[in-house]
Amino acid sequence: MERICEGGGGPRVGYSRRSALRLGGLAVPALVAPALLTGCGAPSAASAGNVLRVSQTGDPKTMDPHKQGDMTSMNALINMFDTLTTRGRDNSLQPRIAVSWKAVGPKVWRFELRRGVTFHNGEPCDAEAVRFSIERLLDPATKSPIVELRYVERVTVAGRYTVDVHTSVHDPILPAKLSLFGGVVVPPRYLAKVGDEGFAAHPVGTGPFTFRRWQRDHELRLAAYDHHWQGRPHVDELVFVPAPNSSSALAALQSGGVDIVAGMTPDAAQQLAGYPGVRIDHHTGIRTSYLSLDTLTEGPLRDRRVRQALNHAVDVPLLIKAVLGGNATEVPAMIPRGAFGFDKSVKPYARSLAKARALLAGAGHPDGISTSITASNLDANVAEAISGLLARAGIRAKVNLLDPGTYSQRLTSSNHGALGPMYLAASTVWTMDGESMLQSNVRSDRRQSRWHDKRADRLVDREELSVDPAVRRRAFSELQQLIKDEAPFVPLYQIDNIYVHNTRPSWTPGAAGVLDMASAKVAV
Repeated sequence: MERICEGGGGPRVGYSRRSALRLGGLAVPALVAPALLTGCGAPSAASAGNVLRVSQTGDPKTMDPHKQGDMTSMNALINMFDTLTTRGRDNSLQPRIAVSWKAVGPKVWRFELRRGVTFHNGEPCDAEAVRFSIERLLDPATKSPIVELRYVERVTVAGRYTVDVHTSVHDPILPAKLSLFGGVVVPPRYLAKVGDEGFAAHPVGTGPFTFRRWQRDHELRLAAYDHHWQGRPHVDELVFVPAPNSSSALAALQSGGVDIVAGMTPDAAQQLAGYPGVRIDHHTGIRTSYLSLDTLTEGPLRDRRVRQALNHAVDVPLLIKAVLGGNATEVPAMIPRGAFGFDKSVKPYARSLAKARALLAGAGHPDGISTSITASNLDANVAEAISGLLARAGIRAKVNLLDPGTYSQRLTSSNHGALGPMYLAASTVWTMDGESMLQSNVRSDRRQSRWHDKRADRLVDREELSVDPAVRRRAFSELQQLIKDEAPFVPLYQIDNIYVHNTRPSWTPGAAGVLDMASAKVAV
């Protein structure tokens, strides 16, 4: 039976914090830190054992890596499955199942594979397994939401440990696309035996941890794989626990139910400073937030002047300071710093309420406009703050909050207006390339595109297909300037990765914030 303690204590939000949330007249509701469970049934390091418990904001959608496309699912799956390539802690592209790769033709990438790798069931991981995996992902029957491999046509086996990936056009960053979602390798024989449903019920990969059990919305439990090619992980068990809100995550942390809380919002994490046994780590991240504007549906947002007014009105530095506690960096034109293609010469909009009002008046809206912002309820504070900033320029933006599941379904639907005139979104640029940020929402024929511009389409083609890095970089620069001029988005910030943890774990994340925990240790 779960034991519940009453009371507790810790720092509360004082005058300085509340004042910060009202800088420049910006009013944002301050979270009240929960009365954390201090010492009530909290296990000691010895009783917790060599087990690492990690909390994130949601539960995986499936255990089939080809049938998901979200970071919450991938954070768990990357511990059971290996990818062809990977990102090192320094963000460089490094070998994993593939030990080397090169373009052997204009439309062919060749990958040499690591020898001696086996799946958890003993099945060999070879070129045939890689061929099967990529072609399964691309098979329409799989219904995979993963879009990175759109240019791959087929895969051929050139030797037991050599595989050729054939594309319809040259894809300059294909190796990077195989470092996460697109590069997962699955066991063909096992899948033939148990089928898709059996595979999702009991997944088998080559990763550092093996599947033990999954109680949906409760916990996913994994065990160290003794025969992993990279060596056995440091911890015996890895447990993922979903925590849909900050209060539940922090209570679990303080009570000993989890060791690391990932995905914590800066405002919630900031209020934990001073709690005994709680540590907060900040790491530069690349996850980029923005407002998507519907330029296709009849209404004021079809006018470029109105969209430019929005950009002048949203004071991003103030937003970062007041709501995110300074734990983010402004992004001028969608592509974040650290990603290939970022152009530092493209500057963000000057924040000017007078300029915003003048643009609105010039567009025929001297009294401002009424619109709406849709967001996940996990981003409620940011959405409300943006609404407050817009109001100062006469833009009355009602905030519509959705549960994360509903928000995700509407975001990935074919209805470009499913989330209303404006929605708050974020993208993890895990390939460290600007293409990942723009691939779904700029080119006119893409799923989330709400801006049709032939100039942008041509530039997207150039940056996605060119062999020459210099040509790609110029295309990205022109795209960023065009995005600034036409304003189909309100670019916001790239947020720091924040991890709240107790004193047991040690682990260093990369910029993408993927929860690959093979290198993690716990004090026992």
